[in-house]
Amino acid sequence: MAEKRDYYEVLGVNKGATGDEIKKAFRKMSKKYHPDLHPDDKVAEEKFKEINEAYEVLSDDTKRANYDQFGHDGPQGFGGSGGFGGFGGFGGGGVEDIFDMFGDMFGGGFGGSSRPRRRGPERGADIRQDITITFEEAAFGVKKSIKINRTEECSECNGSGAKSGTSKKTCPTCNGAGEVRTAQRTPFGNIMSTRVCSTCQGDGEVLESPCPKCNGQGKTRKVKTIEIDIPAGIDNDQMIKLSNQGDVGSKGGPRGDLYVAVRVMPHTLFTRDGFDIYFEMPITFAQAALGDEVEIPTLHGNVIYNIPEGTQTGTVFRLREKGIQKMRSNSKGDQYVKVIVDTPKKLNDKQKQLLKEFARECGEEVHEKKKSFGQKIEDMFKRK
Repeated sequence: MAEKRDYYEVLGVNKGATGDEIKKAFRKMSKKYHPDLHPDDKVAEEKFKEINEAYEVLSDDTKRANYDQFGHDGPQGFGGSGGFGGFGGFGGGGVEDIFDMFGDMFGGGFGGSSRPRRRGPERGADIRQDITITFEEAAFGVKKSIKINRTEECSECNGSGAKSGTSKKTCPTCNGAGEVRTAQRTPFGNIMSTRVCSTCQGDGEVLESPCPKCNGQGKTRKVKTIEIDIPAGIDNDQMIKLSNQGDVGSKGGPRGDLYVAVRVMPHTLFTRDGFDIYFEMPITFAQAALGDEVEIPTLHGNVIYNIPEGTQTGTVFRLREKGIQKMRSNSKGDQYVKVIVDTPKKLNDKQKQLLKEFARECGEEVHEKKKSFGQKIEDMFKRK
């Protein structure tokens, strides 16, 4: 009789492994060597028995302690009576673990607990489409036409997939069940497993002759034009959902949905943050110092605004209700106007003289930069 392998070695764990680590290793090894995956493989069957024998001992604290002290010759008689003749040998929760493992593998467990099911109606796939609109269209809303490529029911076979004059017949492999059940003899007895029928792919029916237009699919692709209402206030990268405008379903299932991703082009004057608009307004030094009545552009038309005297660059004014229309609301955001004082880069002699006098009146002393030789030559030619 061959010498028994160390139980820890069988499960691939060390002697200090926790109960959870032992359980995880047992599940992994059991699935790997399960007889249902290796029919008529005696080596796999023996390994499967060895794995369960090791787990029977190591999953039970008492048996594990005895095994650690005495080895295979311990007083419990490890690996003998528990065995596979019944479920008594799986102490310490072993039976529950075994059934959990089979549930993972077969999706329904033993015997007749899982009934074969034919494929029923299936929902069509969703479609995503991008659309680009202007800043103003996003602010005020717009109606757009978009073209999408989606599946439609085949006009030749009306979605049946069958050639005209023919029909579907019951699948000879699964007898219309859509699934095939097989019995596998294991150390636990016969275990029933269920798989999707490979002949009909779960439909339970096969075509006598497929439709030549759709190749038996029951659907074809077509370009469809759809009208879409883009609401006022929509922002960049927002999505609009159009229900039941996606691909057609199968077996009478509903259509999928159409998702339209909105791209908003930037504006030359305005930037946006939520429903508020931001605008930079250049004004002259004189306007900033003396104040002035200026015309400010907004999405809703030009607005007259009084710039107070002494306005500093960077000052921000708010124009209420001149922003973006809020979605599902009658109110609007605001427009914020940031004042930028435009300092002149070139001054004539008179302008410079006036500014110097202004500086002296303010008690300031301005040291003008001396002209270079080249600038003096240039001025000389200008005077001529």
